[in-house]
Amino acid sequence: MSRYFPLFLDISNKKINVYGAGRIASRRVGTLLAFAPLLTVFAPEASEGILEAAEEGRLIYKKESYRRGSIGADVFLVLAATDEDSVNEEICRECRSKGILVNVCSDRTLCDFQFPGIAAKGDLVVGINAGGMDHHMAKTWTDRIRKEVEEDGYDNQTETASDDGKSEKDGAGDQNG
Repeated sequence: MSRYFPLFLDISNKKINVYGAGRIASRRVGTLLAFAPLLTVFAPEASEGILEAAEEGRLIYKKESYRRGSIGADVFLVLAATDEDSVNEEICRECRSKGILVNVCSDRTLCDFQFPGIAAKGDLVVGINAGGMDHHMAKTWTDRIRKEVEEDGYDNQTETASDDGKSEKDGAGDQNG
């Protein structure tokens, strides 16, 4: 298994597509909303959090499934989080052919990147990753660091998002690859 290089990217003006709107997609959308305002979610049905974020104008929700060839070349990053492994794999193939970074929720071996657990306060952002292998360890360390960050007295200027896409202070994340 490859080790992932920790890299912090400015995705504030990058187009990001999310395919699927179930539990995993909703959690990751919640994390991304704190950092990326150009999110489009494609799914026949969406969670309450995603629908609410769309109503508030924080993301675009398109009530449609993935269609082969539909990912624009201007998309920077894609999350393949549908309920169908074969669809996620097709999304991955299209992204790879276009040089687009992709995370496939159903198969960590197909992921170009993973979602870390995040502890954030102000401009401080700490990401924790256990290579998708030990979610409990990643969550434990994320919670420990999050507690430390919250207690240090540093004035928080940054909002992050909870698992349901609603805005909150002091941390969001998904340590599940």
